[in-house]
Amino acid sequence: MKTRIITGAVALALFLPIVLLGGPIFTVLIYAIAAIGLYEILKMKGISLISFPGIISILLLFLLLFPSAYTEKIVSLTGHTKLEWIFVAVFILLIFTVLTKNKFTFENASFVLLSTLYVGIGFYYFIETRAIEGGLAYVIFALLIVWTTDSGAYFTGRKLGKRKLWPEISPNKTVEGFVGGIVWAIVTALIIQWISPLTSSYIILIGITIVASIFGQLGDLVESGIKRHFNVKDSGNLLPGHGGILDRFDSLLFVLPLLHFLHFI
Repeated sequence: MKTRIITGAVALALFLPIVLLGGPIFTVLIYAIAAIGLYEILKMKGISLISFPGIISILLLFLLLFPSAYTEKIVSLTGHTKLEWIFVAVFILLIFTVLTKNKFTFENASFVLLSTLYVGIGFYYFIETRAIEGGLAYVIFALLIVWTTDSGAYFTGRKLGKRKLWPEISPNKTVEGFVGGIVWAIVTALIIQWISPLTSSYIILIGITIVASIFGQLGDLVESGIKRHFNVKDSGNLLPGHGGILDRFDSLLFVLPLLHFLHFI
C-alpha cells in the first residue's frame, strides 16, 4: 500500500501540471502514454512493437491520435482521410497473414487492429477534450468521476461487499462496491457542479454521471477480462503498486468517448 501511495503521488505530481498546461506538451505526453499502453496489450499476445505488425499498429495509433484541428493536413498531404488509412492498415495486416503463411494469423491481425482502436480511440478523446474551449473542466470532471468511482467501489466493497459482481472476470469486485462507486461519483459530480457548473440541469448531470460511472467500471472489467484471458496480473510494471498504463487508464478509455457520444462535451 505504501508503494502504491508513493507511486500515485509522484505520478499525479508529474501528470497533473501537464494536464493543466495543455497544448503541445500535453499532446506529446498522451502520445507517449498511448504508445506504452499499446505496447502493453500487444505484449500480452506476444507481439513485439518493433515487429512488422507492431510498427503498423503504432503508425495507425499515432494517426488515430492526430488532433481533429489538424486532420485537414493529413488529407492535404496524403489525399486520404483517417478512415481510409485504417482501411489500408487492415489490408496490409491481412496480406501479411498470407506472406507469413499464417504464422501471423487472422486472429493476430484482428487482435492488433482491435487493440490499436481500443487504445487509440480513448486517448484521442483525451486530447480532443483538453483542446476544446473550456476543455480542462471536462477533463477534470472525467478524471474525478473515474477516480472516485474506483475508490468508492474499492472502499464500499471492502466494507459492505458480500455478493460477487463478476467473479469469472474480477473475483474481488462486488455488487455493493459497484453501486458504492456510482454513489461516490454522484456526490463528486454535485460538488463539482456547486464549485464550477458544467450544465444547467442537475438531472442531466446526475444521469450523465451514473452512466459514466457504470461505463468506467465496465472499462475496468474489460481490461480485467483481457488480463485474465492472457493470464497476467497487471498490464505492465511501469507504475509500482499500480501495474501498467492500461491498469490506470482503462476506465478513462471508456468514459471520455462516452461523454462525447452523449454530447455532454
